[in-house]
Amino acid sequence: MTRDLATNEAAQFTERVRANQQKLTGNLQPQYDFIVCGSGTSGSVVAGRLAENSDVQVLLLEAGGGDDIATITEAAMWPANLGSERDWDFHAAPNRCLNGRTLSLSMGKVLGGGSSINAMIWARGHKTDWDFFADEVGDPAWNYESILKIYRRIENWRGKPDPAYRGSGGPVLVAPCAAPSPIALAVIDAAQSIGIAPFENQNGRLMESDGGASITDLRVWAGKRQSVFRSYTFPRMAQANLTVLTNALVTRLTFEGRRVSGVEFSYQGGTHRILAGREVILSLGAMHTPKLLMQSGLGDQEELRRFEIPVVQHLPGVGRNFQDHVGFDCVWESQTRSLSAPAVQATFFLKTNPKLDRPNLQTFEGDFAKSSPENTAKFALPENGWGLFGTIVSPKSRGRIRLTGRNPLDPIQIEANSLSHPDDLAAARMSVDLSREIGNSAILRPFTKREVAPGNIKGADLDNFIRDATVTSWHETCTAKMGRGAQAVVNGALKVYGVDKLRIADGSVLPRITTGNTMAPCVIIGERAAEMLRAEHKL
Repeated sequence: MTRDLATNEAAQFTERVRANQQKLTGNLQPQYDFIVCGSGTSGSVVAGRLAENSDVQVLLLEAGGGDDIATITEAAMWPANLGSERDWDFHAAPNRCLNGRTLSLSMGKVLGGGSSINAMIWARGHKTDWDFFADEVGDPAWNYESILKIYRRIENWRGKPDPAYRGSGGPVLVAPCAAPSPIALAVIDAAQSIGIAPFENQNGRLMESDGGASITDLRVWAGKRQSVFRSYTFPRMAQANLTVLTNALVTRLTFEGRRVSGVEFSYQGGTHRILAGREVILSLGAMHTPKLLMQSGLGDQEELRRFEIPVVQHLPGVGRNFQDHVGFDCVWESQTRSLSAPAVQATFFLKTNPKLDRPNLQTFEGDFAKSSPENTAKFALPENGWGLFGTIVSPKSRGRIRLTGRNPLDPIQIEANSLSHPDDLAAARMSVDLSREIGNSAILRPFTKREVAPGNIKGADLDNFIRDATVTSWHETCTAKMGRGAQAVVNGALKVYGVDKLRIADGSVLPRITTGNTMAPCVIIGERAAEMLRAEHKL
């Protein structure tokens, strides 16, 4: 197929989608079989998979707008989405462990959610993550062996073939970072020089090991972002059984007793209610999933009574267990002007203690200089620079999401509590020391004019740098965790305890945050949810 023919066919399909969705959204039905709330990474998978059965009517509700925007489609433009109308742009409460700072917590508010605005890194999570999840819920379908089969089935891997770990022909295109820069390659060499072994890619064998370095795996092809929405949902949108409604903010669940009957949402200036014949699936993310649950009467009864919200089911774990990957930039001025796009090109993982069951530090290399606002003001970032962004990927700090009122438009209070556990601060010190050791190594000296930040500081000065440097990796998760204890919100089938016809499929269900970026695990959550829905409803 020639490029012109492929472009023409794509344009024709896009026009069919537009006409079909205009018809479907202009004639909303009073009831659908399934209502999926949120078109982010997991929600896009669930909606697309359910719509594969033409006899099933699916409604997908998204609070944001469309994704046919250059800053989304052009991979190199991803930073322009942060803080835009495509970003919920949450802000955590001031944190004394960060010198009283407030972290900006971006999450996607657009078709595709985070997969439409993120840095496009594909990181599967460590073997011990998935085995831990399986133990938490008592279901081997969540263990690493089972999940690896799903990864191989869904991937369309464009790197060197590796059938034991990588898949081909699936909906999820993944490729090694194209043409990594000399600095990225040198970082891997420098990591190897201090005992961090190189791997063929950041998934596969590396995610069964104690650590290693590699070029990043990305959801990018020919410079174009490959969002999860475009991979799973968009190809089904010319069908009569999938309605995708944008700018529709879900505000409450509706009930018949303890059975969820449907949803209430705000759309075009009015409040609408639509019934779900079979189930409602919440895929609103780690902020809005617990918010919607609480505003619908599902949560800690004491919290709900504070705002005179009638209690449908006491679930004390809703909004608790918040986790995120935070990190710290170390920056160098380049010898020459960087021509690279702002992409993360290399990464390495390691343990700070051999007794740990998985790596607890991950560092990213990027051929661009960035830092927190506080440290940018202190250190004056160079026009041409590169950096190592070290993150804590198995944090012990835990936060919480709270309501501030019963009105759906009332903001949430985000108590992120980053670095509140002393072990996290200790890991942060090691992360900065490691970045400086690699960044100032002889291997990287040809690329470096000078170290910009933090310099050779120790003790209280280093701690103060870390508290000012801390920023999020935008991996907010774990606020409606799956499990079997008192704090669990959903079981292994992702069903919410105590109510019928309601599941959660997004990063909020993770019992603990995965080792690495969270997009790939959220695809798995969507795939598992779709499998269970299709099995239970015999689709």
